[in-house]
Amino acid sequence: MPQPLPLKKLLGPSFILLGLGLGSGEVILWPYLTSKYGMGIIWGAVLGITLQFFLNMEIERYTLARGESVFVGLARKYKKIAPFWFIISTLLPWMWPGIIASSAKIISNLADFRYTGIVPSLMLISIGTIFTLGSIVYKTQEKLLKLVIGLSVPTIILITLFLLKKDELPNLAYGIIGRGDGYWFLPAGISIATFLSAFAYAGAGGNLNLAQSFYIKEKGYGMGKYSGRITSILTGKKEKINLEGFRFPLNPKNLSRFKLWWKRINIEHLVVFWLTGAFTMVTLSFLAYLTVGKQNSNYQGIEFLIYESKIIGSSLYPILGNLFLTICGVTLYFTQFSVIDATSRIMSENLILIKPDRFRVEDLPKFYYVFLWLQIILGVIIFSLGLTEPFILLVIGAVLNAFTMFIYSFLVFRLNNTSLEVPLRPNIFRNTMLLLAFLFYGVFGLVTIIQYFQK
Repeated sequence: MPQPLPLKKLLGPSFILLGLGLGSGEVILWPYLTSKYGMGIIWGAVLGITLQFFLNMEIERYTLARGESVFVGLARKYKKIAPFWFIISTLLPWMWPGIIASSAKIISNLADFRYTGIVPSLMLISIGTIFTLGSIVYKTQEKLLKLVIGLSVPTIILITLFLLKKDELPNLAYGIIGRGDGYWFLPAGISIATFLSAFAYAGAGGNLNLAQSFYIKEKGYGMGKYSGRITSILTGKKEKINLEGFRFPLNPKNLSRFKLWWKRINIEHLVVFWLTGAFTMVTLSFLAYLTVGKQNSNYQGIEFLIYESKIIGSSLYPILGNLFLTICGVTLYFTQFSVIDATSRIMSENLILIKPDRFRVEDLPKFYYVFLWLQIILGVIIFSLGLTEPFILLVIGAVLNAFTMFIYSFLVFRLNNTSLEVPLRPNIFRNTMLLLAFLFYGVFGLVTIIQYFQK
């Protein structure tokens, strides 16, 4: 087990996962729901990102201890099923390009030209170009997301403070414990599918959380120090990549190092992912409640965000309304940026795990770029077929992703409690949180299916 890095050198992987979460759930779904039903449902956002925090940390635990992704560990246990499942359950939910469609619609509005499927198609192609030309994929992503998050989050907080009314703060506090205006937890008439979508996207969502394995490997956490990185097939220097990890002797020195690693990466993820993510999500939702929620409007999806920016502009200064909308558009663009990277990593590694003797590890970068451009082509095809409404695309993808989270939360629970040595396994509290996530995603998913067939 390598010597633990200082906390400041660990910063990075959680910014990527936060970037994955700051898109549809934080910018669109939760603000939309709170503007319509009040702050009484914001408990779902806090609980959702809390469950994802514990899920992510158990994913990190395995990679920290083994230096390999959870996909490798699960392929060992479920060789015939797991790799196929992760390719299908990644491609089907994330092929619906609702996030980039949302960004394109916002940017079209800002530039004052008509929104068509051509705009998000060109934006998808630009994402593929950036990744193809960047020398080291992880470094390209980390730098861009640190910049976006560092600029957008403080700006949103300042706008909210300008519009804040002290007499509304109790509604925010009550909402975190589930008390709304005339209801507890869920208001009458709310679409369970939309609530489940927001709940699944309170954080990264879907199989994207599992991609944290890759990011901490490439950052050099624990035993991940000994695995290589994906580099550009055009501009990067090729590195040796190890899919299978390594075990370390369970002596006092190594166990002490593991515990120190575990403590520091928990702090890093708690501050960057959970605290920043929850605070931003609640702030954006509160901002929507203070603006659109007071207007009794019937705007939905992206139109709701555009309307919100106009209210901000008329209440403060027009430039602030445009700035808010610009932040939303840019944030959504880089969320799609991160999504395509994470999904491409997941599918390329699982393709190799299906037949390691046929698909070589050395070709992982090639497979990565095949899946990356495959998703871009599928997105362009979907837009060309006329499926350009962002909100519908987001809900379709989110409901599918909630089901995948139901499955893998239990798989990660089993993996860590059977494959890791006893001193490295999660304690009772951590196991309880994983099982709670399993139950929540399962129950809400079942209710959504029942509601669908009752229509």
